[in-house]
Amino acid sequence: MRVRQQLVVLHRYVGLVMAGFLIIAGLTGALLVWYYELDALINPQWLKVEPPAAHSEPLSPFALRDQVDAAYPDANVHWMMLAPPDAHSPVRFFLSAKPGAAALPIDEVFVNPYTGQILGGRLWGDLGQGLANLMPFVYRLHHSLALGTLGTWIFGIVALLWILDCFVGAWLTFPPPRRRDARQRPRRFWKRWAKAWLIRWRAGGHKRAFDLHRAGGLWPWALLLVFAWSGVALTLYDEVYRPTTGLLLSFQADPLDNVLARANPAQQPQIGWEPGYHAARQHLEALAEERDLTIHTLERFTYTPHKNALKLMARTSSDVNERFGETWVYVDATDGRLLGYYLPTGEAAGNTVTTWLTSLHIAAVGGVAYRVVATVFGLAVIVLSTTGIIVWWRKWNASR
Repeated sequence: MRVRQQLVVLHRYVGLVMAGFLIIAGLTGALLVWYYELDALINPQWLKVEPPAAHSEPLSPFALRDQVDAAYPDANVHWMMLAPPDAHSPVRFFLSAKPGAAALPIDEVFVNPYTGQILGGRLWGDLGQGLANLMPFVYRLHHSLALGTLGTWIFGIVALLWILDCFVGAWLTFPPPRRRDARQRPRRFWKRWAKAWLIRWRAGGHKRAFDLHRAGGLWPWALLLVFAWSGVALTLYDEVYRPTTGLLLSFQADPLDNVLARANPAQQPQIGWEPGYHAARQHLEALAEERDLTIHTLERFTYTPHKNALKLMARTSSDVNERFGETWVYVDATDGRLLGYYLPTGEAAGNTVTTWLTSLHIAAVGGVAYRVVATVFGLAVIVLSTTGIIVWWRKWNASR
């Protein structure tokens, strides 16, 4: 019983430390499941376009990139979309300040893919620019409390505590052993433990809150653990997640790890954007043929100056993420030679597991049905944290 009492104290105070953070994570996570829909609802002037005709084709993404590059002379356009996600969406470009230039007032630009008109832009996540940045700010809150690296570490530590508390909380739902149960232990154990899964809706406020807290942690327990461990992957990947997971599972090496960083990198790829893209596409097609992959969509293209590398991001049959592709091909930005590739599944067990965990975390699998489940789960985390505070508060008041 002494061990049980110690675990109760551990569960109580670890839960109190986590409660506020999990309430923020649950609320923001429930909103982020619908990020693109809510963002388009808030910013229709940027995020909803009408094609001129039923079968209109978008302009060349490289012509659009050049247009954005000319419109913002103090910025580099090193991140581009290759096509809009659907016929009624803009293409996005992300800007970065040129060396020695002042900080940019905007870094995300929306362009009509049919006319080339620049629809507007924002400094991603800066709520000071108004409600136009609400959803990006919600993302920053969810990932780092809008505090940058410090907030990411805080959420990472909370995720580690959450994993510990998942097991402690589950153990505390088990009924304490009784001597008279020894002869019929299994049957009596299940009969007594069954009560932990029930909620006495008609009971008083304290009993109902306690049951909501206990049963609310049991029913979605597996999902709680998935979200906690994937939270570590999304916040402390290099520091904690990969070293620990790597003890059991293998991971692909980063193709750019062996590429020396350049002291004075070229601000534009020497091969040129479009020739570099065609080189990367050829390498992707060769990889797809070699690995028997189907290429579904070519989505994004980026340039990393200090590594002199171009990166083509596509969605293939190796992907499970339904929002964006995670199949990547890297080529040298000078001559287009292959530097390496990354496959989200099927190449290394560690990457396959991580892809599934993170895709479940961001509700990028299972279609709308799982997105609804993830939304309900976020609200359940709020209830779980709130009822935990209520139970502690009433016991603390009683002890006084």
